Amino acid sequence: MTDAAIETVDLAKRYGGLTALAGLSMSIPRGDVFGFLGPNGAGKTTAVKLLLGLARPTSGEARLLGASLSDPRAHREVRRRVGYLPELFRYQGWLTGREVLGLHVELLGVPRERWGNEIDRVLLFAGLTERGGSRVSTYSKGMQQRLGLAAALLGRPELVMLDEPTSALDPVGRHDVREIIRALKEEGMTVFLNSHLLSEVEQVCDRVAIVDHGRIVASGTFAELLAGDTVRLLVTSLGDADLSRFGRSDREGDWLTMRGIAAAHIPDLVAEVVRLGGRVHAVQPTHESLEDRFLDLLAER
Repeated sequence: MTDAAIETVDLAKRYGGLTALAGLSMSIPRGDVFGFLGPNGAGKTTAVKLLLGLARPTSGEARLLGASLSDPRAHREVRRRVGYLPELFRYQGWLTGREVLGLHVELLGVPRERWGNEIDRVLLFAGLTERGGSRVSTYSKGMQQRLGLAAALLGRPELVMLDEPTSALDPVGRHDVREIIRALKEEGMTVFLNSHLLSEVEQVCDRVAIVDHGRIVASGTFAELLAGDTVRLLVTSLGDADLSRFGRSDREGDWLTMRGIAAAHIPDLVAEVVRLGGRVHAVQPTHESLEDRFLDLLAER
């Protein structure tokens, strides 16, 4: 294995007869913002728990910042360099933001003389400096999410793992979290973003992996995943023609949708449809979105 931020080879987790993760293999370069995508129940949170040592794999290998999951002592030490924001978390409402962070910084083992500066740093980073002395019960959902992010950033981690950080937020809250993720990248941190919100991932990630039923079905940069464009043709008098050499086709009434086609080949597609006896009434080229590709991959499986 290489010295990537995260690397897994055939990582699997089974609970009796239920396979939660089936042979996960991926490599995440240091300094990347990596999107881990999939529908609910695809195995995303299971993968996060395995990587953090919160669950034990049934089989396979994984390394986190160079430390193997199979070496408990090394993995325990490396977790001090990992920040984690779980999907479901709640802080005591009677505590202030500073008190919550004070508890976390103590658990993290930061020397006491650095507590104040460290708490000030993450409050500033999360945009909560003015509300650090307020009780958590007075925070909005977006502010509570930013407080969770601040806790994950204590100790200047090399890797930050975020499990569905924007799923319960309004547009303003999601915008705030995106800005924090971009700032983390500028600081040189690796960010692992576990999400099912494709629009969020598309805006902040360098590369993504799409997982379904515990396996990665596609991975790479957006340019690699979205190779080709999409074109819709309004066609009549066309029978069951084989157009697979142009891309992935779908028929809905008189509309023919061709995905993954190079823009330069669209005229060839139109010419072929006409040659086969079809009458073309409209041509609508568009760029394939991550959502289109995501749905295509799930449909193929």
